[in-house]
Amino acid sequence: MGFKYKFEKLLTIKENEKDKVIGEYNVAVHNFEKAATKLYELLKQKEDIQAQQSMQLQIGLNIGRIQELQRFLLVHENVINLCQTEVAQARRMMEMKEQLLLEKNIEVKKYEKIKEKNWDAYCQFERAEENKLMDEISIQQYMNRGN
Repeated sequence: MGFKYKFEKLLTIKENEKDKVIGEYNVAVHNFEKAATKLYELLKQKEDIQAQQSMQLQIGLNIGRIQELQRFLLVHENVINLCQTEVAQARRMMEMKEQLLLEKNIEVKKYEKIKEKNWDAYCQFERAEENKLMDEISIQQYMNRGN
């Protein structure tokens, strides 16, 4: 008689669900990293533009160029705000997937722990049966020597 775990199919289903969530979590992490990188680049770009504007103001600029840079910075600021919203949304999604992954991981661990306990009980039962068999063989050999 071999060991058969009664929740094997359920464990397999839970492991598949966990693998699916791992994939979704990895996608969410990638999306967050992509959005955060984009935000970083936009902020760096803004910083460079402001530094350039500051330098140009020191050497002198006409009013039209100053207004043009201000409009560009305003549009750039709007893009940054939009990107910050995307980053926050991507972070929330990533955290949600992380929480789901944690829950799935706990479920799988529960079934693995039950499987481990069942395996230990099975091994203990097998040892007990083997000991009984050995005792019977010993008694039969003793009885045969006596005859």
